[in-house]
Amino acid sequence: MSRLEETFRAAKRDKRAAFVPYVTAGDPNLERTVDIAHALVRCGADVLELGVPFSDPVADGLTNQRAAERALAAGTSLAGVLAVVKVLRQGLDVPIVLFSYANPIVRYGIEDFTKDASDAGVDGVLFTDVPVEEMSLFEQPLAAANLDPIMLVTPTSDRQRMKATARFGSGFLYLVSRTGVTGAQRDLDAELEANVRAARRASKLPVAVGFGISTPEQVARVAALADGVVVGSAIVSRIGALGDCDELADEVEKFAKTLADACRR
Repeated sequence: MSRLEETFRAAKRDKRAAFVPYVTAGDPNLERTVDIAHALVRCGADVLELGVPFSDPVADGLTNQRAAERALAAGTSLAGVLAVVKVLRQGLDVPIVLFSYANPIVRYGIEDFTKDASDAGVDGVLFTDVPVEEMSLFEQPLAAANLDPIMLVTPTSDRQRMKATARFGSGFLYLVSRTGVTGAQRDLDAELEANVRAARRASKLPVAVGFGISTPEQVARVAALADGVVVGSAIVSRIGALGDCDELADEVEKFAKTLADACRR
């Protein structure tokens, strides 16, 4: 059983949803990313999702686009992100998932990446822009390195496509809460409950919901339906507003704790 599977089972035993915070690695720099990751775990993160910055993040809204720009301006590379994971593994045991576009990984070399990611302590990889028809390119290298491929399904995916997508996945299934790009939103999709049910019918994997979830109230609503709740832009926006300061990790921890607490059913 993978570390991700164990984590979601433990959360279920505790009668809560797993809390999965997302931050862009290297924003505002890699040293602060280490501090932020430790702060997120202290406040209750079950899984850490680290975004690999990319210059053309088409699936991301403005908040995460700007975070990627800041990280790239600070010199962040995929190799640097893996080095951060290796540092985190010296003190953290929570699963770490990399959220990446295909381009940085292909440029790095797929097999080199999967080997180095596994050696660093990465648990899973989520590709934001690889359709199920192209996952065969990554399937064997990921399996050889014991990395969980985290697959995305959307509200517009029909049952057949959900099943086809989920077949490539392990660890958990990531259900996008709404159509469009990442970013905080006022209201959750009215069809969210039906979409979670559809995802459960398509796969036996735990279902985590992300995109647009930004407040403790929204987290609580999603936690009542799904196995995990992913919060990204709301955290990333606070990092962007605070910038590179000594109070950054503490302030992120205070906010993220309200989200982690809301995961309890």
